[in-house]
Amino acid sequence: MYVIDPPKQSSLAVQGSEDRFPVRRVFCVGRNYEAHVLEMGNDMRDPPFFFTKPADATLDTPCTVPYPPLTEDFHFEIELVIAIGKGGANIEEADVMDHIWGASAGIDFTRRDLQAQAKKMGRPWDWAKAFDNSAPIAPLLPIADVASVETGRIWLAVNGELKQEADLAQMIWSVREHTATLSRAVTLAPGDIIMTGTPAGVGAVVPGDVLTGGVDGIAEFEVTVGPRA
Repeated sequence: MYVIDPPKQSSLAVQGSEDRFPVRRVFCVGRNYEAHVLEMGNDMRDPPFFFTKPADATLDTPCTVPYPPLTEDFHFEIELVIAIGKGGANIEEADVMDHIWGASAGIDFTRRDLQAQAKKMGRPWDWAKAFDNSAPIAPLLPIADVASVETGRIWLAVNGELKQEADLAQMIWSVREHTATLSRAVTLAPGDIIMTGTPAGVGAVVPGDVLTGGVDGIAEFEVTVGPRA
């Protein structure tokens, strides 16, 4: 028994199945593509660092995401998404793939003006990254059907105009590397999601914009920016 009704379990759709993937936590890798690191004015090959989003920031695509409050600079960031199916701590790089249930593509939506303020003041990024509906994710593809999480085109377009395009091979820290690193800081558990960083070309969107994107051979999505929340 609980003193209040327990919150609904957040979950994501699975390609070709009515079953769903339960979401426990969402970890995000910062600054993981060289060109994006440079466009944001940072140094390359820093050790990987992570921030988080709440599980209920995730939502299925296609979807409409309301333009969030407290910002005038609402940015998209296309990312490869990894779903953990087997938990563990201190996972060796060679064993990482045994812990991955599936993969997809999603957007790490960011209130860029709030992030800039947080950076300037040395504060956490929560208000910039961890807000409602900030992680739309396409249906997951089981890892047995994924050709590779190390190579492949990743892209995003706004209203049909290509804005971001790169190859997964351009990640500074590979899926094996950053997942192993993360598992040394926290014990990973089934249901954990890892958003693996974004390539260059991030930018602002406004209500009415339609974002399409994906990772070739894994997943594609469509997200519409709705009116202000």
